[in-house]
Amino acid sequence: MDGLSELLELVTGKGRRVYVAEKPIDLRDLQTSNTIYILQLPDGSTAAGGRGGGFGERRIVRLYHFEYGGGTCRKVAEVEDDGKLDNLDLPYHATAMPILDREGKEKLISGVIDPSFVASYRQALE
Repeated sequence: MDGLSELLELVTGKGRRVYVAEKPIDLRDLQTSNTIYILQLPDGSTAAGGRGGGFGERRIVRLYHFEYGGGTCRKVAEVEDDGKLDNLDLPYHATAMPILDREGKEKLISGVIDPSFVASYRQALE
C-alpha cells in the first residue's frame, strides 16, 4: 500500500487518534511539504475523554509518521516501542481540525498544527 492510501485509510478508519502536523493537512496539494504524526490512543472507555471531565488514560499505543512533498506522500515510520512512545508529550491543546482529502472533501479529526511538537517528536524518535 502506498503512503497516501495508508494515510487516507487511517483518516477514514475507526479508532482514537490525535494528529500532529507541521502545517494544515491538504492532500490536494502534495507539492507543498508537510510532516504528520498520527498518535493512536487506546480504544474504549479508558481513553482520554472516556470519563467525565476528560480525565482518563492518555497514552500512545502506536505512532505513524508520514511526510508529503514534491508530489508524493510516504510513510516514514510506524512505532510501537513503549520506550520511545512514553517519551512523547500529548498535545493537550488538540481540537477539532479539518483534513482535506484528494477531492477536497473535509473530514474533521482531533489534532493540532504545531511545528514545535513536530520537531520534538522528530528529535525523540531519532
